[in-house]
Amino acid sequence: MAPPAIETCHVACCANRTPNVVSWSRGWTIAFGTCNSLALYDPQERRVVSVLNGHTGRVNAVQWVHREDCAPESHLVSGGSDNRVIVWEAQNGKFIQSVECKGHTGPVCAVDAIYVDYPKILVASSASDSTVRLWLCSDARDAECLHTLSFGSGFMMDVSLALLPGSRVPILSCGGDDSRVHLYVQSNKQLQKAMILQGHEDWVRGVAWASIGGELLLASCSQDCLIRVWRLCAKSGTDARTEDDHTIIKMKEDVFEVKERDASSVFAVSLETVLAGHENWVYGVHWQPPFYKGGELQQPLSLLSASMDKTMILWAPEEVSGVWVEQVRVGEVGGNTLGFYGCQMSPDGSMIVAHAFHGALHLWCQDQDKEGEWRPGVVISGHFNAVQDLSWDPEGDFIVSVGSDQTTRLFTPWRKQDGKKATWHEISRPQIHGYDMQCLAMVGRFQFVSGADEKVLRVFQAPRNFVENFANISGMSREKLLTSSDCANLPEGASTPALGLSNKAVFQGDLVSKTKENEEQFNRVSDQYQESYFHPLSLTEPPPEDHLLQNTLWPEVQKLYGHGFEMFCLASDSARTVVASACKASKAEHASVLLWSTSTWRQLQMLPCHTLTVTQMAFSPNAQLLLAVSRDRTWSLWRRNLPVHDSPEPQFSLHAHTGKDTAIHSRIIWSCDWSSDSKYFVTSSRDKKVIVWGPCRLEDSGDLVPPHEIKPCSSILDVGDSATAVAFCPVLCSDNSYLLAVGLECGRILLYRWSPVQEPAGGHDWGSCGETDTSQSHSLAVKRLLWRPRAGRAGRENNSRVEVKGEKDGQTERESELEEESSWVQLASASADHSVKIFSINKLAL
Repeated sequence: MAPPAIETCHVACCANRTPNVVSWSRGWTIAFGTCNSLALYDPQERRVVSVLNGHTGRVNAVQWVHREDCAPESHLVSGGSDNRVIVWEAQNGKFIQSVECKGHTGPVCAVDAIYVDYPKILVASSASDSTVRLWLCSDARDAECLHTLSFGSGFMMDVSLALLPGSRVPILSCGGDDSRVHLYVQSNKQLQKAMILQGHEDWVRGVAWASIGGELLLASCSQDCLIRVWRLCAKSGTDARTEDDHTIIKMKEDVFEVKERDASSVFAVSLETVLAGHENWVYGVHWQPPFYKGGELQQPLSLLSASMDKTMILWAPEEVSGVWVEQVRVGEVGGNTLGFYGCQMSPDGSMIVAHAFHGALHLWCQDQDKEGEWRPGVVISGHFNAVQDLSWDPEGDFIVSVGSDQTTRLFTPWRKQDGKKATWHEISRPQIHGYDMQCLAMVGRFQFVSGADEKVLRVFQAPRNFVENFANISGMSREKLLTSSDCANLPEGASTPALGLSNKAVFQGDLVSKTKENEEQFNRVSDQYQESYFHPLSLTEPPPEDHLLQNTLWPEVQKLYGHGFEMFCLASDSARTVVASACKASKAEHASVLLWSTSTWRQLQMLPCHTLTVTQMAFSPNAQLLLAVSRDRTWSLWRRNLPVHDSPEPQFSLHAHTGKDTAIHSRIIWSCDWSSDSKYFVTSSRDKKVIVWGPCRLEDSGDLVPPHEIKPCSSILDVGDSATAVAFCPVLCSDNSYLLAVGLECGRILLYRWSPVQEPAGGHDWGSCGETDTSQSHSLAVKRLLWRPRAGRAGRENNSRVEVKGEKDGQTERESELEEESSWVQLASASADHSVKIFSINKLAL
């Protein structure tokens, strides 16, 4: 079988900002909801194994269906804001949508599931329509709604299912905004209310069952900062007599009866313990998973809790007294974030993960050497809102992306010392802003300009600390990088003042700590509060979330003023001398493109032509032409004038443009790009059309073509959906045709070959050569597509850095490796579904 033409190399995403959305399987896969999709993440390989698309609204609840023999799961349940519950089933190693439970009239906020008799699954779901529903999913691919519990105007925040000890009778616990835990038992096909557990003084946020030696333990956590553990056990006939004996001090028990067929059995529930240790709302509890030891199922008495006070606590009873105490407390300090929404524990209890208010996953691993010590681990991260724009650095070694979550993030491949395959990670968060980010452009290797929903453009430059850490993680030579980026006077790092929006540079001198004597006496009030929160890091692996928040900012070196409305798009030329910017506009006066000099950061020129927002701009690879496309359905082409003696700064003048009659596109033009030889450019629009225009240069002399000769030179390609992004691959195909990627509003990415022909009318000039499949596609609109500036896969090329001297074999082996690598190209995509994806595409397999 031929290798697939398109491979997903990396998915950068994070968990949705809601409780119950992360679940860890016995097969070591962490499933979490990210926007409308489910991501399956392997924490050991540190990559997203697959993405499940099926929901049309945000995924709010995810739960693996655990098997009684602790084998890896084959079913997964998810609930979303589209009011649906979906059961996913593993088939041939891939998860597919198996059953859909329809019936809720509001967003589903919690799900749980157990096998009643394999493979029949009992699913409980709670939704904001104030109901809890029980479904039976059998092999017949349909879900039967067994029971609907209505709670009037109340909401159930969490549900948990278990089987009563010594029987196959399901028991359901629901925790809600009435501060009580409700227990229901299914007997004789009826769902009966067994009991109400009172004691919490605020909303109950989480409930979880664990089965221990013929008894059940129920943990419930609440916004009153407390966790309660209840014990449920079967009562035999003899137990009833000791009730009258007043000499024995016992916890108060509540009893309920379960009738099944003819027999009836009695169960008692008592409060086991109350755990106080958190200082804020407790959002999640999770029992350590059971495991088989010597043929017997063991359930460790270990409970994990996560709270909005930014900590997770591991609770367990002391061996001698049996009193429940706090064993371990982990968390993060500093940053301006809120705490944790939920927690999960790995199958062997050696790793714990929490997901935070901003979607970030926090992973801690038990230290192998030191007993009882936990340290932060490397875990996936990504934007928690729509990603608006991204850019490769000029060398193609890393990606910078901006999003509506008000952050700018930098991703690069991490080369591990043990020679394992490189994986992509976020290693810096250069900008954490107060406005939604909209666009960015790289200017040189370690400098970029970014625009947000404000009228100002901001210029950032990498600090020395970033360059050093980037060298460590990517395996490049630190000296080479430091000489290339003019590092003589680079600051160490950056930090944001308490009430500011601008990242201030922190220099070596600012890091000197105060001596002991000076510490005692504060001369001014401000001395008590440090101005800079930056601590230089020396990284050998990607940093955890709290470091990304505080210690990886880039200093802001310039602000550019000139636009009248919020920034919309940016572009920089290949010579890194000019930056073009445009803002939102409903009138011609605001729709001008501004040009800035990258040496002085002064405004060079204003280019008026369009009447509405310019949606995207692109400089030709030879830096001679600037293309702009607009919401007014037209494009404009600007040429760089020949330099004159008295002004060394570049000047541009209008060369060609389309009008109302020549526009061809009948809707907003979303995107544009240039071919690598600067001869052709492509436009894509909401009218589903993709058109290549040109030629812009003459074959022989390379001079510009007269304006009237620049016209469509391809047949009109209809891609069947609004084309929101388009990109020309910088590397030609083997038959010298051009390779283009088109991103659609539905989230799919299409690949086409295009070759210029004399008569393009028949549509023979376009050839479809691949598209992303359901699991690779985004679930919402593709915002930006960008090819890596050169062939090969980032993080793979200089894997053969070990020189083999005097050996012919080593030489030929390396050559064949390089040749194999040059047949690959990489494509990065940013989407409204919060994810950044990097695809590796094998040109030979297209």
